[in-house]
Amino acid sequence: MTSRYRSSEQLNSLTPRRRTVVKAAAATAVLAGPLAAALPAGAAVQGPAFLHGVASGDPLPDGVLLWTRVTPTADATPGSGRGPATEVSWVVARDKALTNIVAKGSTTATAASDHTVKADIRGLEPATDYWFRFSAGGTDSPVARTRTAPAANASVTGLRFGVVSCANWEAGYFASYRHLAARGDLDAWLHLGDYVYEYGTGQYGTRGTVVRQTEPANEILTLADYRGRHGKYKTDADLQALHAKAPVIAIWDDHEMANDAWSGGAENHTEGAEGAWAARQAAAKQAYFEWMPVRPAIAGTTYRRLRFGKLADLSLLDLRSFRSEQVKVGNGEVDDPDRTLTGRAQLDWLKAGLKSSDTTWRLVGNSVMISPFAIGALPADLLKPLVKLLGLPQEGLALNTDQWDGYTDDRRELLAHLRSNAIRNTVFLTGDIHMAWANDVPVNAGTYPLSASAATEFVVTSVTSDNLDDIVKVPEGTVSAIASPIIRAANRHVHWVDTDRHGYGILDITADRAQMDFYVLADKTEQDSGASWARSYRTRSGTQKVERTYDPV
Repeated sequence: MTSRYRSSEQLNSLTPRRRTVVKAAAATAVLAGPLAAALPAGAAVQGPAFLHGVASGDPLPDGVLLWTRVTPTADATPGSGRGPATEVSWVVARDKALTNIVAKGSTTATAASDHTVKADIRGLEPATDYWFRFSAGGTDSPVARTRTAPAANASVTGLRFGVVSCANWEAGYFASYRHLAARGDLDAWLHLGDYVYEYGTGQYGTRGTVVRQTEPANEILTLADYRGRHGKYKTDADLQALHAKAPVIAIWDDHEMANDAWSGGAENHTEGAEGAWAARQAAAKQAYFEWMPVRPAIAGTTYRRLRFGKLADLSLLDLRSFRSEQVKVGNGEVDDPDRTLTGRAQLDWLKAGLKSSDTTWRLVGNSVMISPFAIGALPADLLKPLVKLLGLPQEGLALNTDQWDGYTDDRRELLAHLRSNAIRNTVFLTGDIHMAWANDVPVNAGTYPLSASAATEFVVTSVTSDNLDDIVKVPEGTVSAIASPIIRAANRHVHWVDTDRHGYGILDITADRAQMDFYVLADKTEQDSGASWARSYRTRSGTQKVERTYDPV
C-alpha cells in the first residue's frame, strides 16, 4: 500500500441539587499508569510528560481519531491555564514496534485547549489493527492499539464491543475497564454516558464511604473545574489501559454537565448562586471535546452515526442538549407533543437513518432507557430507595420522567416509525440507570405481549455508581431477589433486571443475532476486583424480541 500522510489538526474548543444517587511496548507502557496515579496534580515533571495516557476513538473504514494530553511543565496541570506551547508529533504503524510507519504528523499543544491534542488520521486500511504513539520534547507516550472499521460494503461475519456507563470515581475502582482491556478481542468499546461526575467530594452515592477522593474537591462549575475533573479521571491506570487497547465510541449523559441536565438548566444547578447555565454547559462541553477522542457531528452535540460494513450501523444520540425540562409525574405533561427529548432535528435524523439503513442491524447508542417502566407493587422498604435512585417524587409514582417515559410523544413517534416502515433489528444500547436490563421495546406496554414489539434494548449497569443494594446497604443480590420478579410482573416486556451489581457488557453481533453478555464485579471497592459472567440475552434477526441464552459468546 502507498501510504498517504496527513498532518493532524488540533480540534479546539467548541461553543456551544440535588439528587444524591443515580443519575449515581515495554517500560513506558508498564509505567504509564503508576506514574500518572502518582502525579495527579503537579508533582515534579522534568520536561514534557504524558501523564494522562493516549486514546483513540470514532473508528472509520479509512481512519481513526487519536488523542493525548501533554504536560509540558510541572505547573501545567489540567485546567491551570499554565504551560508553554509544545510541539507534539505522532506516528501510526502496522506493528507494535512502530517500524512499518503508515502515517505521521505533528501539531502544537497549547493552554487554549488545556494542552490536549487530537489527530484525525485518514488513509488507513479498513478492519485493520494499528499502533500509534505521541512524542514531545524527547519524551514518548505509551504505544497504543487502535482499529479501523470495516469497509462500508464489506460482508462482516462478526463484531464485538465492550459496553459501559456510569463511572463515579469516588464510589469505587474502575476494574471493569481493566477486564475489558485484558480481553484483546474488542473492535471498539461504547461509553454510554457519565464518563465523569460533576459532584464535589462525598456528595454523590458512595455508600457512605469515599473510596478514593476526586479532584477538584468542589462541585465543578467552571471550565478549569471540568478540565481538572477530566484530568483526574484520565490518571486512572485501568481507564488508561482500556483506552490503549481499543477505540472508544462515546456519548455524554447528564453528569458530564450536571445531574438531570436539559437544554435550559439542570436539577444540580442553581442559577445565580452557581452562575448562568449556558456558561456552565458551554464549559462542560468544551472540556469534554478537549479531553475525549470524539468527533462532534454538530458543534456542541454528540449525535452522529458510524457504520461497520453491511453488518451494523450505530446511531449515537445526544439526549441532553435539546430536551425540554423534566416534568413532575401525574400532571399529564409527559404526553405533551410540544415537549421533546431529542429535539426535532435529531429525531428526524434518527428516523431517516433507521429507514435508509441497509445493514443487518441498526444499533442506537441511547443514554437513558427507552423501554417503559412501571414500579408495580414493591414493598415500602424497597419502593423508597428505588424512588430515590430514580429521582422520583417520594410518593413513589411509577414514572421516571428523565427517561423516555417523560417524553412519550417522541417515543410513540419513533416506535410507530419503526413499525410502519417495517424496520427490523433495531437494538437500543443504554446506560444511566445503574441496573442491568434485557427488554423488548413494546409499541403499547399496556397490551404487551398481545401487541407488537418494535425493537429490543440492552441496558448495562454502572461501572461503580451506586445501585439499589448500595443505597439499602445490604448484601449484593438481596434487593434483586425481591424486586426483580415484581418489576417483571408489572412490565411484561422486561425479560431480566439486576438492580444490584456493577460491571460491563460485551455485545457480540453476527448476521443471525445480537447478544449481550453481562459481566459483574466481585467488589467495586477493590482495585484488583475479579469479574465473572452473570447472564446473556440475545435478539435473533427478524424477531424484535429478547430471549435468554445460557452461555456467553
